Amino acid sequence: MISLYGKKRKISNEDIVDIDIIVFDIQDVGVRFYTYLSTLHYVMEASSRTNKKIIILDRPNPNSFYIDGPVLEVENSSFIGLHPVPIVYGMTIGEYGKMINGEGWLENKIKADLEVIRIKNYKHNLKYEPPIRPSPNLPNLQSIYLYPSLAFLEKTEVSVGRGTKIQFQIYGHPDFMSDFSFTPMPNFGSQYPKLNEKLSFGEDLRNYKTQKRIELKWLIKSYNQISDKTKFFRSDFDKLSGTSNLKKQIVEGLSESLIRESWKDGLEKFKKIRKKYLLY
Repeated sequence: MISLYGKKRKISNEDIVDIDIIVFDIQDVGVRFYTYLSTLHYVMEASSRTNKKIIILDRPNPNSFYIDGPVLEVENSSFIGLHPVPIVYGMTIGEYGKMINGEGWLENKIKADLEVIRIKNYKHNLKYEPPIRPSPNLPNLQSIYLYPSLAFLEKTEVSVGRGTKIQFQIYGHPDFMSDFSFTPMPNFGSQYPKLNEKLSFGEDLRNYKTQKRIELKWLIKSYNQISDKTKFFRSDFDKLSGTSNLKKQIVEGLSESLIRESWKDGLEKFKKIRKKYLLY
């Protein structure tokens, strides 16, 4: 057993010297900064370096029914986003693997010997709820739907409910004014949650009817409510958003519609790339 989460993120040649085939079978949620994509990238690199075949057992993507968000700029590439794709990209993990290969995104543009085992009777607009949570802090379908929008707040001073049982369905901060409140406490999903043991006020989105788009209103509202705006954004916000523009746009007070307009060209270019690799 070798963990690829934490300090060790890449498979070494020695790790797989006695292995003939690598099988990748992980439930993705269709969001760029959900790091299973980066793990897939590094596993594909390891398989191509060592001439091992990689088989992806494809799975439905619960956020496969829309495409949205800024396309990642190369200078903001990191483990939380390696590829020039939007935040929500509308592909299964198998299709995404084909795109990594086809676009030459692996080191030295090497190609993996990749096979994708397709899903039967699947379409991108089908509703899919994973039978078990795909990770400790995504407990249900509502959290998976809200994740692309609320995760912006992960790289700010605002809590998104880590340290509660309703992660990514709420957000809040001690500075905010609201009737709804929660107090993050250590639990199995987060040993050291942000705003640990601090009473925080905010919004409960458990019954929010999600749209087929990323919402910026909670990020904008949080920035406007925080008392010390100089400390609102954390240093790696640009890496999570994938762009150096979003933080500037929020600080300058641009409307959500104007910010979304700035994503348009990148999204259109990506849709043309995506189309080449679709299996469903």
